[in-house]
Amino acid sequence: MLKKERHGFIMRQINLHNRVLSSDLIDLLNVSEDTIRRDLQELSEKGQLSKVHGGALSKSYQSSFDDSEVYAKEAKIIIGRKTISLIKDGMVVLTGGGTSIIELVKQLPETLNATFFTISPFVAIELAKYPKVEVILIGGIFSKNSQVTYGGHVINQLSEINADLCLLGTSAIHPQDGLTDTDWEINQLKKAMLNSCKKTGILCISEKLGISLRLKVAALENIDYLITELDPQSPELSAYNVNTLQIL
Repeated sequence: MLKKERHGFIMRQINLHNRVLSSDLIDLLNVSEDTIRRDLQELSEKGQLSKVHGGALSKSYQSSFDDSEVYAKEAKIIIGRKTISLIKDGMVVLTGGGTSIIELVKQLPETLNATFFTISPFVAIELAKYPKVEVILIGGIFSKNSQVTYGGHVINQLSEINADLCLLGTSAIHPQDGLTDTDWEINQLKKAMLNSCKKTGILCISEKLGISLRLKVAALENIDYLITELDPQSPELSAYNVNTLQIL
């Protein structure tokens, strides 16, 4: 594979999953560690990604959340608008982090009266703009890669929550394999979040459909809502029509 093709592949992985591990790229591209290190360095120098220890992050995964850097922004806005229909006054809502959740929060009604627990400092900052929303940031170790709090302390706090609704972005969702991820700590965190709520909604751009990663988070049967930018009757979603899953 030519360097230009490798760079294109790397950027697609970054855009889809917000982060990428060097070890995964080495396996996927069947190249040396030095090659991947040089590729990431070149892409970082061009301002296309942020190089970190062990891999790279999307530029949209920075604290500024510059709108111009958000991948598939229009799709995420549509997803946010659909998701708002699930949130009612008086609810207790638990959220993950990521740009899909940020785009949702930016569109919440100004009059919303609800309580939000979140593992993302950046989501908490956006939620704090709403006068009638109580914001509870769950503290713990801060992941520089995923930009959320994690670890045993966070999981213990989650075990004491019984939220009405949990809203999560995802790295991948597959008709047979369900929700999957690549990071062990984040995988355990997401499982704990799913166990801390009555209903779960997964926010997912259509490009992440049909993808399966190495660590299982949950089966489709354990998810209540799948929210994409597509029409719910789209052929791309037909494989996700299971009895327990409502597609928005």
